[in-house]
Amino acid sequence: MSEKKMVTIDGNTAAAHVAYAFSEVAAIYPITPSSPMGESSDEWASQGRENVFGKKVDVIEMQSEAGAAGAVHGALSGGALTTTFTASQGLLLMIPNMHKIAGEMLATVFHVSARSLACQSLSIFGDHSDVMSVRNTGFAMTAATSIQETMDMSVVAHLATLKAQVPFLNFFDGFRTSHEVQKVEEISYDDIASLIEPEYIEQFRNRAMRPEAPIIKVSAQNPDVYFQGRETVNKYYDAIPAIVQEYMDKLAAVIGRQYHLFDYIGAPDAEKVIIAMGSGCDTIEHTVNYLVGKGEKVGAIKVRLYRPFSVKAFIDAVPTSCKKIAVLDRTKEPGAIGEPLFLDVVASLAGKDIKIIGGRYGLSSKEFTPSHVKAVFDHLEGKAFHNFTVGINDDVTNLSLEIKEKVRLAPEDVVNCMFWGLGADGTVGAAKNSIKIIGENTDKKCTGLLCL
Repeated sequence: MSEKKMVTIDGNTAAAHVAYAFSEVAAIYPITPSSPMGESSDEWASQGRENVFGKKVDVIEMQSEAGAAGAVHGALSGGALTTTFTASQGLLLMIPNMHKIAGEMLATVFHVSARSLACQSLSIFGDHSDVMSVRNTGFAMTAATSIQETMDMSVVAHLATLKAQVPFLNFFDGFRTSHEVQKVEEISYDDIASLIEPEYIEQFRNRAMRPEAPIIKVSAQNPDVYFQGRETVNKYYDAIPAIVQEYMDKLAAVIGRQYHLFDYIGAPDAEKVIIAMGSGCDTIEHTVNYLVGKGEKVGAIKVRLYRPFSVKAFIDAVPTSCKKIAVLDRTKEPGAIGEPLFLDVVASLAGKDIKIIGGRYGLSSKEFTPSHVKAVFDHLEGKAFHNFTVGINDDVTNLSLEIKEKVRLAPEDVVNCMFWGLGADGTVGAAKNSIKIIGENTDKKCTGLLCL
């Protein structure tokens, strides 16, 4: 285990640090807020930085996200460990190649700073609309709640994809995590290298297209065999939850931070539980700890492996005392009877005597505070109607929750600063550099977030 090194970085840098370590090729195309991942990789390559295999990563910028996905598919087919970075509409342009990459069981990790899709209007801010739009591609999906978790889960995803022979999409919230600056522990390339099992890289390379070992890469299938072919992957997806947990455990032995497919926090005898994933989980956790301290029987479950959704691991995480659940989705599917995570939870707990409702929060990085979390628990105690929203005032369909209590959790010794800039005046860069100086030259914890 390498000596502990603390760095003050944002979520994009955390993901790129790991992706660069595991990759030989990175095919990129910029789109907010994922662009810094590709920019960092390109900068490191130009400086001669080496990955864990002692090689410089070949970073290639294409003419669109569709081209980047095609380049990834081609490089993987040639036996090169390859990654890409994207978000929002850029991710949607990758869907055709994602189906092919998963169908051909090629090991890779796409790193996504999850962002709103352009619907009634364009928004560059964060929610889960994009990643929810690709959940049927066959990619396994891991979610991180913070910058430290972004780095840690990236390592897990890159290790797991090689053994599972299934591609992974590793996502974290756009801007809220991608551009937030925090002081975190950097996982060294030596530690990453110690976790890699060479036999799975050899397995990946042996399936590459090469003249000395000709194979039929793809074919057309008619109704007589296509259905059967789709079902042959079942055992591989069934194995993924155990593989991911295996690498979570192995990583914990190196870095000391333990993760599970679903992590429960709160009272052991909680009767009301919130289920969510992404950066909102940090807000939920702080609020839950506050409420438990006041004697309330509440809890929350953080979803870390979203696809495949392990029913057993999920049920094991739900306290036996639970009577009511609110599932918070950071996306909206118009016309659906519930959002994606809600439907997974309902299907998982079918037959259980638990009331389950779903709601939406935080679309396009809409404010999500401890007061909103408290409102959700209050709602579970009261009318508890389904399909609610929290954080907005919905005076059209009247689905929003009333905020009855203002909850402020910041300790009194925390110093808060707000810097106002006029645009292009250097305020953002100066503020970020100030945070880094504090983080890297003192023993203080620090965090900062860009707001437009």
